[in-house]
Amino acid sequence: MLPDCISVFILPPSIEVLQQRLESRGQDSKEVIDRRMQDAVNEMSHCGEFNYLVVNDSFNQALAELKSIVLSHRLQTQRQLKNLAPLLDKLTMS
Repeated sequence: MLPDCISVFILPPSIEVLQQRLESRGQDSKEVIDRRMQDAVNEMSHCGEFNYLVVNDSFNQALAELKSIVLSHRLQTQRQLKNLAPLLDKLTMS
């Protein structure tokens, strides 16, 4: 429905780390965490449907990768031809 959107799936570095992160928050019961883990495994099985995959092992690295994805999308030729039309007209006038 949004032809210009890009999709990014953020993966945990491992199932064990995901479980540890959920437990260390101390916000959910064991039952809720178990359900969330089952949901996560199901969701991760669809990661191939996304344009980009980012592993959230290091927050700073994952953030840098997300910023790079956004920047590269903004600089795609089709978008830039539209955004830079006045400049390109001036540059290509003989």
